[in-house]
Amino acid sequence: MTELKTRSRPTGATAVLGRTGFPHITSATGGEVSVVTGPSQPGFNPLDLLYASLSACLTMSARIAASQRGVLDRVTEISAEVTGEKATEGLSRVQTFNIVFTIKGDIDDETRNAIARAAEDEICTVSNTIRGNPDFFATVSG
Repeated sequence: MTELKTRSRPTGATAVLGRTGFPHITSATGGEVSVVTGPSQPGFNPLDLLYASLSACLTMSARIAASQRGVLDRVTEISAEVTGEKATEGLSRVQTFNIVFTIKGDIDDETRNAIARAAEDEICTVSNTIRGNPDFFATVSG
């Protein structure tokens, strides 16, 4: 397993939704994003945000993996395209995540694959969380 140094950063998000309209989300650090739901509306819907979180985490984790392998200076760009397939039965959920890594630079395919595997299987908190079975603790107030 890869041991990571962690820095303290406030995390979390709050979504606010009125009787009409769409949710507006604010992060613990003050970042903001509005959510859309129409098929042709530009922007992020809740599933897009899930895919965005996974893709961002995977690219940052791949950069860490490249650095750990001593090849970061030969990497010019890392991308992770994430899409998914919703389950056709049971609860509404994403059943399959499809991930396409592109790692550009002067490295061989074996190294590219090792970087992607390490990013997905060891380093990325989001992929590790999705793959796991996290507990949910919800409270309700008026």
